[in-house]
Amino acid sequence: MTKIPLSVLELATVTKGGNSGKAIAGTVEVAKYAESLGYKRIWMAEHHNMEHIASSATAVLIGHVAGKTDTIRVGSGGIMLPNHSPLVIAEQFGTLETIYPHRIDLGLGRAPGTDHLTSMALRRNNMGTAYNFPEDVRQLQTYLSKDNSQAKVRSFPGEGLEVPLWILGSSTDSAYLAAQMGLPYAFAAHFAPAQFRTAIDIYRKNFRPSRQLETPYVMACVNIIGADTDEEAEFLLTSLLGLFVGVITSNRSPLMPPGPLPASFYVPEVQALVKNMLSCTFTGSRERLGKNLSDFISDSGIDELMAASYIYDPEAKLKSFTILNNALSDV
Repeated sequence: MTKIPLSVLELATVTKGGNSGKAIAGTVEVAKYAESLGYKRIWMAEHHNMEHIASSATAVLIGHVAGKTDTIRVGSGGIMLPNHSPLVIAEQFGTLETIYPHRIDLGLGRAPGTDHLTSMALRRNNMGTAYNFPEDVRQLQTYLSKDNSQAKVRSFPGEGLEVPLWILGSSTDSAYLAAQMGLPYAFAAHFAPAQFRTAIDIYRKNFRPSRQLETPYVMACVNIIGADTDEEAEFLLTSLLGLFVGVITSNRSPLMPPGPLPASFYVPEVQALVKNMLSCTFTGSRERLGKNLSDFISDSGIDELMAASYIYDPEAKLKSFTILNNALSDV
């Protein structure tokens, strides 16, 4: 199997005893380290009203990380476009592309990235914007193209820069849109793996070539935790399990050190939901990761692998990226 590109998803997650400043500094360190290993890109995601996630001002964080690195691509995984005017996003990412040419990605999602009340605050009570997502993507594409030069509303900077657009998805709806528009498709299998196989199959079967992309391109984001031994990786995984329990029970907390799980984890209904969320999670030593990821990549036919690594200890997290890189070099 030919080694496919590796990339990283970062949410600037706040750990127990930490704060947003430390989370952002940690994201910069991850970006630098991933760059040194030859990872292709690092993306950050837009979330709001979440006390323990520091990536809400996604474009600002992208600029900060791009300024601290040299070659790795930096982008959004994603910008939740219904929260914004397409013109504003064109200007923001046009500015980023102007400062850091040929290094910026613009991944776009339809979800609000938050709860209903916060979504209303972001969208100023215009809750129908999600239904305009396909048209908003096209409008954004127009603002970033050379074809808009005669329009009355134009994006400066941005016009003509052709910042690469991606469609993000966690269901089959996004697969149809990505295929129709001929855009690369990134699937969030790290938290919503249930429709992954169906969605990428729909995308490939319905793909139409575009000016940006001639053939389908699929990136899967999965949870990956590498360690020296399988047992150590399973121990580190408990931090992610606690995070998932917090999401399911609406009892969110900072990313906790690995260790005993909360009592709510042992509620059968909670355990079943956590198990479903873990179906695209890979843990283990270099050898186990190499085998399991090789099987996953071959079976799914993905073109790129993005790792979400919720590991409490910063050094263990960086080490996990090395183990992952080495694991795929072995296959």
